[in-house]
Amino acid sequence: MIKTCKILLCFTSFCFLANISNAEQLSVADFSKSDFAGWEAKSFQGTTSYQLVPLDENTVLMAESKDSASALIKEIHVNLKKTPYLNWRWKIENRLETKDEKIKSGDDYAVRIYVIVDGGILPWRTKAVNYVWSHQVTKGETWPNAFAGKNAMMMSLRDKQDKTSTWYHEKRNVYEDLKIIFGTEFLFIDAIAIMTDTDNSHGQAKSYYGDIYFSTE
Repeated sequence: MIKTCKILLCFTSFCFLANISNAEQLSVADFSKSDFAGWEAKSFQGTTSYQLVPLDENTVLMAESKDSASALIKEIHVNLKKTPYLNWRWKIENRLETKDEKIKSGDDYAVRIYVIVDGGILPWRTKAVNYVWSHQVTKGETWPNAFAGKNAMMMSLRDKQDKTSTWYHEKRNVYEDLKIIFGTEFLFIDAIAIMTDTDNSHGQAKSYYGDIYFSTE
């Protein structure tokens, strides 16, 4: 009887730990599993090509933009109190020769990931943070988007000092970023977007995105 109880206790503990482990991550994009479900394309100017490709013994999302701007958007409701950290990896194959990313003619990025808080029927209440790989702006700087103003704030995570053809792993506390940038607390986000765009500078870019997920820490 005692032996049976010990076995049951061990099994219960294993199940409890497994549930904790499963709760630690919320998947947004399982590109490595060739999973493209839930992503919808939105074109702003022309079409950026997005496709799953094998690379570096893995499956990743390849983006190719030639004087174009279109995004992939996934609606996903994320509780930032439970899983505040956004994790992903990306790399670029070439730099965009933009002169000023803070004006409309320079608002292009080889890679960018948006987190979006939906304003519902009040579109002016929609907020977004754009994590980008900039060319002229120094890493760590934030500024208003050239088209959307302060409702969509840009944040440079990489700049021209970082290497091309190199994977970089990123981790951001979205809850804290939103609070610091907008001066208010947001408990949820409603969508994630990926975008590689070159329409304003009339250039071209080739880049890659790996899996994307939220985590507790």
